[in-house]
Amino acid sequence: MDELKGDCANCFGLCCVALPFAKSADFAATKDAGTPCRNLLADHRCGIHDQLRQKGYAGCTVYDCFGAGQRVSQTVFGGTDWRTGERQKMFAVFPVVRQLHELLWYLAEARRLDPHDDLVTAYAEVERHTTADPDDILRLDVAEIRAKVNVLLLRTSERLRTSAKSYRGADLIGARLRNKNLSSADFRGAYLIGADLTNADLSRADMIGADLRGADLSGADLGTCLFLTQPQVNAARGNARTKLPEALTRPSHWNASTGKRR
Repeated sequence: MDELKGDCANCFGLCCVALPFAKSADFAATKDAGTPCRNLLADHRCGIHDQLRQKGYAGCTVYDCFGAGQRVSQTVFGGTDWRTGERQKMFAVFPVVRQLHELLWYLAEARRLDPHDDLVTAYAEVERHTTADPDDILRLDVAEIRAKVNVLLLRTSERLRTSAKSYRGADLIGARLRNKNLSSADFRGAYLIGADLTNADLSRADMIGADLRGADLSGADLGTCLFLTQPQVNAARGNARTKLPEALTRPSHWNASTGKRR
């Protein structure tokens, strides 16, 4: 799924310009949508990429465009830089395509886990939208597209999970779930902010939309989680014993600590 991974070398720094952010624990400064980040260089590279967390931009390290940046830069706008092209239209198209690419990632994952022709068809349809004319992209009803895709993802989840345990949308902020057997549980949209999941068994658990910010995944088994994404992992804490799906990368900031609570 390389085409669904961000390729900054083929993007015009769209996430650093098109998107807004507010001064907070995640960002050291406030930036309006359509305004270049103060750290963006002339060649579209980030001037503090290797020091984002140290410089107060942890929010950037948990963001993933799922390959939408290069799709918009190179395909939709044919390699035209926002500095010389239709900047406002490009900035409006980017977040739409980002949502579509996230759906493509989920569909690709579902197709890998449980291949079916309907998933192949849905993937092709959503991908077609991402290569359309900018005006056609802006006219898309993404909520409607997402609803159709969600039916297929739910079907895949139900086929693969062997447990009826459901924590869908549950408020589990700060919950103590260490050493729990949560295998095949449904955590769709659950709030697991700051939760203690140390050594928890999350194999085959459905993690779509689960908020894992600050959650402790030290020693947890997420190796066969359903629909776990890199941004979710990047927002959490973990250690060398945390098992992750093969498609995901262990965050570099995990290496600096054991992931244990202090």
